[in-house]
Amino acid sequence: MKKSIFHSDDWCALVLGLLIAGMALPTLANPALQPWGWASSIQEWVNPGQALKTVDTKSTMSPLLSLAGTLGFLLAALVAIDWTRGNPIWKNLPRHATVLLLGYGCFLLGHHGILATTDAKKLKSFGLDWSMGLTGEAGYLLALLAGLLLGNLLPGVGRWLRKSASTELFIKTAIVLVGVGLASKTLGQAGRAGELIARGLAAIAEAYLLYWAMVYLLARVVFKFPREWAAPLASGISICGVSAAMATGSAIRARPGVPVIVSSLVVVFSTIELLVLPWFAKWLLPDDPMVAAAWMGLAVKTDGAATAAGAVTEALYQPGAGSLMLAATTLIKVFIDLFIGVWCFVLALVWQFAFPEERAVKAEGAVEKVHWTELFSRMPLFLVGFFLAFGGLLALGLSNPPMAEAIKKVEGQTEAFRKPLFALAFLAIGLATDFRRLWSPGLGKLVLVYLVALFGFILWIALAISWLFFHGVPAVAPAAGG
Repeated sequence: MKKSIFHSDDWCALVLGLLIAGMALPTLANPALQPWGWASSIQEWVNPGQALKTVDTKSTMSPLLSLAGTLGFLLAALVAIDWTRGNPIWKNLPRHATVLLLGYGCFLLGHHGILATTDAKKLKSFGLDWSMGLTGEAGYLLALLAGLLLGNLLPGVGRWLRKSASTELFIKTAIVLVGVGLASKTLGQAGRAGELIARGLAAIAEAYLLYWAMVYLLARVVFKFPREWAAPLASGISICGVSAAMATGSAIRARPGVPVIVSSLVVVFSTIELLVLPWFAKWLLPDDPMVAAAWMGLAVKTDGAATAAGAVTEALYQPGAGSLMLAATTLIKVFIDLFIGVWCFVLALVWQFAFPEERAVKAEGAVEKVHWTELFSRMPLFLVGFFLAFGGLLALGLSNPPMAEAIKKVEGQTEAFRKPLFALAFLAIGLATDFRRLWSPGLGKLVLVYLVALFGFILWIALAISWLFFHGVPAVAPAAGG
């Protein structure tokens, strides 16, 4: 039986992200219309009554009812995905609800004044003498910690929750919505969006031509791995982690277990980078927030962890309203992702003509042909949503400047889902990270390749490229006309 396209998290993220963004578009025709105005927006708080409000501040809806409606919408989306995939809906319902409550609960707790407040006046109004000043993004770290604890200390609970905690679905949907925010932040600043895009394109040559070749040669020449292992390892370590490792394994027809093992290793190391690199960047580059943001996109090797690291880095620098830091991290990451399809098609051609025996179908002894459809089948579809949201709203705003305010309202509505989706992605990353895999038999050499590649050249080449292209770039878009 042929699988539905919705068995792919890429398709689901594309549809869900565009649905959330599309539902907010009537605001462009009439700014008083806010279809997501009833959705819940989480605020900094000390007393629980301060924690929730609706996106539309004029709404008379109860904040608790607003939160219930927001959670209900996301639960309905997960149930709809189950239905399209033929999964048992009633069996998965408690899992979905638990994951949503955990993710939202961590995000809500992360907005407590003692963790999040950065403004001195607000601190005083809360009756607090000090705060850790992490902003509301502290909720991301709490979600990650909750996932790590559940996944590693209560593995049975972790396995149960993991079936509903899809990092790919949550983070890719959020990235589609980042496109809305990026368009809003750069609107009216002719050249700022183009500047970020032009600088982000440098990541392509760096990731695909420098990183990949160096990791592949390290694995083949120094550690004597066969090609079947070296290629997915090079893609997983150098490009974008799980997606690249899996796509490369499929393109060269490696045995199924190869990219899975590589992917699990990438997830563990990406989580470690997420926990350490933002703070190291803040210490090393205190006056270069955009260099630090770009570094996250180039150095952290999964979509979820890279974007999450960008959010943490932005929170540490606290650049203020209109920050382009997360946009820089995300743009670099999605440009790298955008060319996965092209790169895997190139690898498939190389393996067909240079190593045809490694693409042989064992049952028949024949050699498979490479079809042009592979170019598109490897392309991350959620990027279509990102560029539709970003490019469409940016073009609309640039051609009709008075619409900029309405587009900001569209962003405000989608942000009610984007930020909690990031928190859910952090929870899923934690649940998927099994530190015991590092001690599994036979992984020693793979771990060593990763350590040598990461600390030997990947981090430092990424830092150099980030400095070259983003040093001196302002982290906040100037006011229109400023």
